[in-house]
Amino acid sequence: MAGKGESTRAILFALGANLSIAGAKGVAAFFTGSSAMLAETVHSLADCGNQLLLLLGMKQARRPASPDYPLGHGKAIYFWSFLVAVMLFTVGGMFSLYEGWHKLHNPEPLRKWGWAVGVLAFGIVAEAFSTRAALQEAAIERRGRSLWLWFRQSRQAELVVIVGEDLAAMAGLSVALVAVLATVVTGNPMWDALGTLAIGALLIVVAVFVAIEIKAMLIGQSVDPAVQAQMRRFLDDRPEIGNVISLITLQLGNDMLVSVQAEMSEEQSARALAVQINTVERALKEEFPDVRWSFFEPDIKAGI
Repeated sequence: MAGKGESTRAILFALGANLSIAGAKGVAAFFTGSSAMLAETVHSLADCGNQLLLLLGMKQARRPASPDYPLGHGKAIYFWSFLVAVMLFTVGGMFSLYEGWHKLHNPEPLRKWGWAVGVLAFGIVAEAFSTRAALQEAAIERRGRSLWLWFRQSRQAELVVIVGEDLAAMAGLSVALVAVLATVVTGNPMWDALGTLAIGALLIVVAVFVAIEIKAMLIGQSVDPAVQAQMRRFLDDRPEIGNVISLITLQLGNDMLVSVQAEMSEEQSARALAVQINTVERALKEEFPDVRWSFFEPDIKAGI
């Protein structure tokens, strides 16, 4: 479909950034004893695993249709994306809350805090490149919509996950940096613990929002509302069609299923009707290349 972001590019950018950041964070957490830094290390490692799961899901979604799966495997990406949201909630968010709670009740002073500041600054720069790539791909699909509206309406599960992860990572790194600096300035390790709790809460909120969106796709959502509106206008403009009675769409990963019920412009023989229907379906798939299955029902009365 024209105007679709390239998810693989965004995922590879995120994977490269998180691998480098996780290594740097782990070294800094070891030397400083910062719980916020440890939480960020686990978060980055979890993100690396998440991106590998998304790549696996995209590969499985490309498998061809079969008698057991007549509509293909496109929705496999939704399963893996939902699993990523669960991991972001548990491995990222819940671990951070646990670590922050532990350090809040058993505070430890920071050691060699310069390591933490340096690594966090590096992480923010690296994550900024990844976030920029993800937002660029999302901008292709947004078509002028706000980022929030795109997030609610997009059917590219893997891109929704990557954008959510990257934005959470940027915010988490910023919180960790503020927490470390506050701990250094005040000499009170409570700030490090509070920063860890804030990171955990942030990851849980993002994971919940992502899970809600992916759950809707798993159940079976229509295509992007903007695309469905384009389809209806396209069908309304076809000379063969007098009136579109109903248009039902279903997003199946990168593929679409379309069901049309319409009144034709004029009465004709069964053979001529079949030719017109084939012409409309062929034109629809040319205009919307992601339409893989189309079902056209000619009718003469709305509501039947």
